[in-house]
Amino acid sequence: MLTSLPADLYQRLSTPLTIGSVEVHSRVLQSPLSGVTDRAFRQLVRRYAPDSMLYTEMVQATGVCQAQPLEKIMDIGDREQPISIQLFDCRPDFMAEAARKAMAAGAKTIDINMGCPVNKITKKGGGSSLLRQPEVAEAIVRTVAAAVSIPVTVKTRIGWDDNDINAVEFGRRMEAAGAQMLTLHGRTRTQGYNGPARWDWIAKVKTALSIPVIANGDIVSVESAIRCLEETGADGVMCSRGTLGYPFLVGEIDHALKTGVRRPPPTALMRLHCARQHLGLLWQYKGQRGIHQSRKHMAWYVKGFEGAATLRQQLCQIDTVEAGYGLLDGAIATLLSPQPERITDP
Repeated sequence: MLTSLPADLYQRLSTPLTIGSVEVHSRVLQSPLSGVTDRAFRQLVRRYAPDSMLYTEMVQATGVCQAQPLEKIMDIGDREQPISIQLFDCRPDFMAEAARKAMAAGAKTIDINMGCPVNKITKKGGGSSLLRQPEVAEAIVRTVAAAVSIPVTVKTRIGWDDNDINAVEFGRRMEAAGAQMLTLHGRTRTQGYNGPARWDWIAKVKTALSIPVIANGDIVSVESAIRCLEETGADGVMCSRGTLGYPFLVGEIDHALKTGVRRPPPTALMRLHCARQHLGLLWQYKGQRGIHQSRKHMAWYVKGFEGAATLRQQLCQIDTVEAGYGLLDGAIATLLSPQPERITDP
């Protein structure tokens, strides 16, 4: 049982998250993650978090506008709702056209990526490079908001580097341009994913804006989510890298915020069963490409029991779904069989 949530925090979180015309019955969101949040992964997250907003991997608007048919990244299922499609680009007209196609594909909101720190994205004028081009960022939001009838949201960072933290001004400009929610990663672009997230900047932005502000960065457990919500006053939290090999996290936090009770963490056996299901879904949706992509996921799942290091190494070399099933089934059988006391393998 968790320590009771502060009364004001519980009251604030007990109502739906309102994003423009959309109501979401959870204050915990699954972050878009390139190469991770495909249909297979989202299906597992949705199992444990029935109400949370999910996000596709980010999609370049140019590709959407030119692709016939639509990119598979935008292939979403009815059971995935509510779901948002995240777009990136630096050209407002391309973004508007892509947003219209995303809305037609079933997106409940359009999220605009203005925070990705990867060079190949920023060099094209997308992602966090827009922090240094606020006029372009404004034009994108304004044009996209005029093109669709669903809410437009923005995900960004606190600034480009320590000498250029402009989160408050940038957030105000995005709100004025028509953004109806802002998700703020508490790191600069230069930080990447290093060092602690600076939640104090999220608190400053929350105070400055009237639209919902979602805190992102270092949300890796129920405890960290509650601490972040207390320190920032944010309207919700978004889970990112804490969900790698752990699609249980969003649901764990959501359940705790709604009930005050923490679900028991999944056992090693449960994680292996989940890894097996994930492998099967990747094979179902993507075939051989999914098997190759599964290697990183399997490595994230497999830890916390004797023999985990060896199993990780083996799973990172699989070429067939049968090979993966064989390795996982063997590990599951071993965990189920009576064993002498084990020494945990990191």
